[in-house]
Amino acid sequence: MLIMAGNGLQFSTVGIRSTVEDFNSVAIGIMTAAYYLGFLFGARFTFGALGRVGHIRVFSALASSASASVLMHSLWVTPVSWSLMRFATGFCMAGLFIVSESWLNDRATNATRGLIMSAYMVVGIGGRAAGQALLNVGDPESFDLFVMASVLVSIALVPMAMSASSAPPVVVPVAMSFREMRKLVPTGLITVFSSGLSTATLGGLLAVYATRVGMSTGELSLFITALLLGAVTLQIPIGAASDRILRRVVMLVVALTASGIAVALAMAPRTGIVPLVLIFFLGGTTYPLYSLGVAYTNDWVPDEKRAGASMVLMIVNSVGAIVGPIVASIAMTRSVAGYFWMLAAVHAAYGIYLSCRIAIRRPVPADRKSRFMPIPERATAMILSGGRRLSQPIRATRRHGGEASSEK
Repeated sequence: MLIMAGNGLQFSTVGIRSTVEDFNSVAIGIMTAAYYLGFLFGARFTFGALGRVGHIRVFSALASSASASVLMHSLWVTPVSWSLMRFATGFCMAGLFIVSESWLNDRATNATRGLIMSAYMVVGIGGRAAGQALLNVGDPESFDLFVMASVLVSIALVPMAMSASSAPPVVVPVAMSFREMRKLVPTGLITVFSSGLSTATLGGLLAVYATRVGMSTGELSLFITALLLGAVTLQIPIGAASDRILRRVVMLVVALTASGIAVALAMAPRTGIVPLVLIFFLGGTTYPLYSLGVAYTNDWVPDEKRAGASMVLMIVNSVGAIVGPIVASIAMTRSVAGYFWMLAAVHAAYGIYLSCRIAIRRPVPADRKSRFMPIPERATAMILSGGRRLSQPIRATRRHGGEASSEK
């Protein structure tokens, strides 16, 4: 909750200040993409670091670094320096999520895993919503909000450092060939890639859009909160529907609905109740596609290969998240409404692809369908694997007190 509140507050503050500082749209898009590039590299780094020093020390080091990177935005106010800081933040956040998610997976059982993951998603989105509310506490044109975001991330160290439970075994994802994934379940790859394009654009540039259309700080925070509330409210009903009927049909309906809502937002009034309602439903139809893509992939991938498939999905989604904000920022150079036209095009293109796949490939037999599980859009391989062992645990190379002694 604390990490996501700090990260959500930083995302929005960077978007508002970038507009105030008159950074051009492409520069802002690159800054946003830098976060997701850092996320990709950070995930790969963290798995190795866990084997050397353990969960709590990795968490502490990355939380401290993430907190520092937020504060450093106040030292150099340039697109280049902020891109570097966004990369650093993404790098650290990936590691923080991996530590948290590996701990959750270690404690979860088959009977409790769905409930725990649902709670994890709700807490994460709730933290981001709390971060948006904090926009009203400070002045976005000063550096008060950066300090507040840094404090929230720093405080997240306290419950982790004071934990009385032992750290879980350290595991590393076993890679699966992208070519094998592409042949086995191309729709899963396209789904998570499209989801990366759209969710990164929504999460990273919505504050920029809201600022440029003249929303006040209060209106902006409410606008982003409505997006997040839609994401958490509609995820379970959509997922339950995909378990009962053909999953690809649900995915197609959701994608085309999201495309239509994005078109409506591009043409709707910039402020008032109408955009709030529309952004609620856009969040509710965009964010579940990631969980649907993971569930659909698990429908086709054998149990013993799901761990490797999860790593491929994470990488493909991250690539989409890097590309999306850059494309959207280019679209916004012509008109601010280009932001939503880009999202509409992404969902429409995905819907067309899905229609073709439905026509040429039969659905998976009902007895092979996996169960839908709500997953945050920036989940790591720890969560995507559905709790299955990612590989054999690696032995810690050093022992430091009680924590390292629990790692085998």
